[in-house]
Amino acid sequence: MFTPVKRPKLRFHVMAKPAGPACNLNCTYCFYLHKENLLSTTNNWRMSDKILDKFIRQYIQEQDHNEIIFSWQGGEPTLCGLEYFYKIVALERKYMGNKIIQNDLQTNGTLLDENWCGFLKDHNFLVGLSIDGPEHLHNIHRKTKSGKDTFDKVMHAVELLHKYDVPFNALVTLNRDNSRQPLEVYRFIRDKVQPRAIQFNACVEAKPFKQTAPPYWDAMEFPVLGDPRIKPGNADSVVYDWSVDPDDYGQFLCDVFDEWYAHDVGRTFVYNFECVLALSMGIQGYMCVFDQICGKGLAIEHDGAVYSCDHFVYPEHRLDRIQNKSLGSMVLSQQQKKFGFNKTYGLPTYCRDCSYLQLCNGECPKNRFIRTPDSEPGLNYLCSGLKKYFRHIEPSIKKLADEARERQAFESIISTS
Repeated sequence: MFTPVKRPKLRFHVMAKPAGPACNLNCTYCFYLHKENLLSTTNNWRMSDKILDKFIRQYIQEQDHNEIIFSWQGGEPTLCGLEYFYKIVALERKYMGNKIIQNDLQTNGTLLDENWCGFLKDHNFLVGLSIDGPEHLHNIHRKTKSGKDTFDKVMHAVELLHKYDVPFNALVTLNRDNSRQPLEVYRFIRDKVQPRAIQFNACVEAKPFKQTAPPYWDAMEFPVLGDPRIKPGNADSVVYDWSVDPDDYGQFLCDVFDEWYAHDVGRTFVYNFECVLALSMGIQGYMCVFDQICGKGLAIEHDGAVYSCDHFVYPEHRLDRIQNKSLGSMVLSQQQKKFGFNKTYGLPTYCRDCSYLQLCNGECPKNRFIRTPDSEPGLNYLCSGLKKYFRHIEPSIKKLADEARERQAFESIISTS
């Protein structure tokens, strides 16, 4: 008798860009604004109703998991307008069946008003708000198209989000400037913004990124670890001036961790620290850059084109269009599998022998553009800063992990007694 082969459960995540790279701001360090010429020859950046319908239906129906998480990002997704998002939630209801639907929205906050916040609260959206610290640091790079500061508008959004009790996280882009003021940035976000959680993302862009996808760079042209050309601000640096300095990045995380460990454990959720704690306990972390493999976090553009990752929106990494192939088939394609496993297979020996490999896993492949002391390509630009950070927090993380294991064991005993 023939027994059908049971397909393994399929769960994946797609970052949706309903407005493509369109944005009302002109942030200095934005890697996405430069994608306009790569993505389309028109100025129509809105995902059509037909593509939106197809995406929402497939995203729900082609996953076996009971909870489906939609992530709406950009560019600036609120440029699509509030009516567009009412259409989104209507389509989600149409196709959800017995599944649970969750939505999150990443925004610069400048277009949020009472109506937006009422909608976000009523439909249980989690908001990610981009903010880079106090006014004098935030306004350095986050400007409008006309060059005006945005801090006041973002803080107005913070007030509205609190007023409507909309859960939101703060996304802080660590650049060359704010990374040098760790405690000022952290305390401002913690005390004045008061988000549900905080995530610090390193701002790193190598100079060829506008034209060429990361794996296609000539790695032998990049400097060896310790070379002054790695540092931003040098005339012949391999990164743009606004990129974070690797050692500043490491010191920022060290200083903020000390503050968090002394005062905020259990009170303030910082993804960067909770991720290391989880990984040290053998649990999957909260940040994809530290996962062992890539490939389950794709991106769909306004025109239906699906890419291997949000940071790899280049023709070389386009899987296909949703009009031609299903999302599930693209996730399971050989091209995507190769992309995912290359995160591990592409590690240099220097990384494989590192005592912090379990915590780092080579970080994001887009940042692997320097060479090891033995001139082997594929080392992460942030390596020196990450090592400083992991070394500094190691004793405290071990203590937290031990306490967590003891608590879990105790709770297990109580629940079975």
